[in-house]
Amino acid sequence: MTRTSLAVILLLATLAFGVAPFVTPPFTGYDPSMFPVRIERPSIQPAGYAFSIWSVIYLWLIAHAVYGLWKRAEDPAWNAVRVPLSAAVLIGAVWLAIAGASAVWGTITIWFMAAAAITAFLRADPDLDRWMLSAPTAIFAGWLTAAAAVSTGVLVAGYGWLPDSVSAAAMLALVLVIAVSIQFNRPKMPVYGVTVIWALIGVAVANGTANLIVTVLAASGIAVMALTLAANRRA
Repeated sequence: MTRTSLAVILLLATLAFGVAPFVTPPFTGYDPSMFPVRIERPSIQPAGYAFSIWSVIYLWLIAHAVYGLWKRAEDPAWNAVRVPLSAAVLIGAVWLAIAGASAVWGTITIWFMAAAAITAFLRADPDLDRWMLSAPTAIFAGWLTAAAAVSTGVLVAGYGWLPDSVSAAAMLALVLVIAVSIQFNRPKMPVYGVTVIWALIGVAVANGTANLIVTVLAASGIAVMALTLAANRRA
């Protein structure tokens, strides 16, 4: 398969990903009735406004795919990103439907989507076409790092494997372990870490004073990510 063909596939897959929210019933979180333990608002779930970042993700990924086909169809550095990114957006194109039907399969598939997006981000050279190649993969990977942990936390609490707040604490720790290690591997692209911080702010806002333990843990995570970005900048 030629590099241009991969660029075309990525563009079509990304367009399908962008169209999916308009043809799939809106997803605002797993229905509590899906779970044996009914939790109306899981502690790990960010405030609703945080999900507005998806509009930026969709537009930036579409711009990436269009520019890549138009200007960088045969560029090997761009080509290195296309297969994992195509896999991520193709999963994303059907994920809303999957998540609406099954929290278990929604959680499994979002981890595959996150792994593919992270792979694409780690393959993107931040010194080449910085804002069109690396940055859009960074925001996508950053949000999915958090979203996969959120999905898992909701599932774990909903099935009663851990109490809600304990599940949230465990997932916040998981997010930090993954995000810090990835950010240190790509110190020149802070968009990833900033996106994770955005998600953690959403968790803190959602819990507020009602669940102060989770709020403090989310705030601590924000501080850790900010220190990671600062250390990368100094280096």
